[in-house]
Amino acid sequence: MALSRRTVIATAVAGTGTLAVGLVPSAAQAGPVPRAAPAASPPGDVVGRITVGYQGWFACSGDGAPINGWWHWSHDWGLPPSPSNTAIVSWPDVRDYTRTYRSAYPALGNGAPATLFSSYDQQTVDTHFSWMREYGIDTAALQRFNPNGGEGATRDDMAVKVREAAERHGRKFYVMYDATAWTNMQPEMKADWTAKMRALTASPAYARQNGRPVVGIWGFGFNEPNKAWSAEVCLDVVTWFKDQGCYVMGGVPTHWRRGVEDSRPGFLGVYHAFDMISPWMVGRIATIADADHFHANVNTPDQAECDAHGIDYQPCVLPGDLQSGHRAHGDFMWRQFYNMKRIGVQGIYVSMFDEYNEGNQIAKTAETAAQVPAGSGIRALDEDGTPCSSDYYLRLTGDGGRLLKGELALTPVRPTPTTTGGPVDPPPTGDLALRRPVTATSHTQDYGAGNAVDGDPHSYWESANQALPQSVQVDLGTVRPVTRVVLTLPPVAAWDARTQTLAVTGSADGAVYAALSASAGRRFDPATGNTVTVTFPQAPVRYLRVQITANTSWPAAQLSGLSVYATP
Repeated sequence: MALSRRTVIATAVAGTGTLAVGLVPSAAQAGPVPRAAPAASPPGDVVGRITVGYQGWFACSGDGAPINGWWHWSHDWGLPPSPSNTAIVSWPDVRDYTRTYRSAYPALGNGAPATLFSSYDQQTVDTHFSWMREYGIDTAALQRFNPNGGEGATRDDMAVKVREAAERHGRKFYVMYDATAWTNMQPEMKADWTAKMRALTASPAYARQNGRPVVGIWGFGFNEPNKAWSAEVCLDVVTWFKDQGCYVMGGVPTHWRRGVEDSRPGFLGVYHAFDMISPWMVGRIATIADADHFHANVNTPDQAECDAHGIDYQPCVLPGDLQSGHRAHGDFMWRQFYNMKRIGVQGIYVSMFDEYNEGNQIAKTAETAAQVPAGSGIRALDEDGTPCSSDYYLRLTGDGGRLLKGELALTPVRPTPTTTGGPVDPPPTGDLALRRPVTATSHTQDYGAGNAVDGDPHSYWESANQALPQSVQVDLGTVRPVTRVVLTLPPVAAWDARTQTLAVTGSADGAVYAALSASAGRRFDPATGNTVTVTFPQAPVRYLRVQITANTSWPAAQLSGLSVYATP
């Protein structure tokens, strides 16, 4: 049975509206500089590094794996994956693999057969670790679920394959036990380390921190029925591994520090026993506003708690569930990297490298519908209209690592282009504000703000009368490289010529606004279509605001059209 870390426990997040990355960086926008306090540990193979969670749990019939089935591709592993028998929500780009396996999905949109890779093929693992080398990803945490059942032999083989690939490509790896549903976990995890996994530490590729081999344990303290061990049992296991000379990383609940929501109470002693803490975030955040809320209310106090107890802090960063439309073509993930760097974290754990089951993978993924099974409903990387190369999230993760190490300046503006065809993303076309969410400081009668973005030149927004200044603001949905705004009034002679004094400002995060065009009188004349075009240097903007302070013909702010463009 396929296991998943996505918990059914809902974690409430505060804040409404989705924020986005900031405008062109300035001292005010960059936020506080990272803390100057020394880290609990010096740089090593996990401190000061990017670590990716590596499942390595995909197999296919005919690949030679002892499990002999479509491991983690299908719900019924005895049958090939199909639209009615699937365990994945994202489709991999398989062009770099020398061997793939035919699924029961329809052909891809481009007519090619719908094939999938097997993690059991050494070439697959080598390909993944060569990507890690190419894109600057330092360390892989090999997930190891309970190996004492039918999956055990395949998991044992995967550990050897990962060791060989890490050695070949100059990457580090370590064993990360996932205790989910491991009933007899306490003695069996110790026995597995002693009899099998400890031998891997002889490899020069095995990750070490503070001179000790790294071991991860994920799942202690979670408030879930399949993780019901007592605090005493969990503390015994952590202490045992430390007594074996290991540096122990703990994958802990999001709210470990307070012992609430997804964390059982009474586990703080267990959490404090870890050398490194990495709270889980998948399923907790889905927007940039969520990430900012957690930065202020969870991550920042988490870091303070770790500092106070000499623990290294390694928060999760995730690309977002592609199928649910969380990614915002990388802006969501970059905001997390930016927030974590501002805190001064000791490391970052990316969830996950190859998690096609939950749609949070950074490994190469189908770029367009042409690379996805026809009619499957599976989203490709361009799902929000922005072209993305299949390696985009690998490149973005590499840049996040450079930010962590101080090789990139702290910036809220994502530095990674979504495609590799040029230095910047291709600009979107068309009216970016059309039928987007819009708000205004006021309106009169039924002349609401929505009339300004509905595409109808005859409907209009009008503010409360005798109450200037007033403003209207549109949310473009994600950060865009905006260059001009077109403002209109109804193009009929009944609307006599008038001058409205107005300014245009923009923000990428909904908090810090910058002037795009200073306040000036703008002439609306029916002889020229009652249209005013405001141009300015390109700026990354999500929220665009027009503030009107005067109107020579009516004591209110008025607009029938507010159009925003990224093209000159």
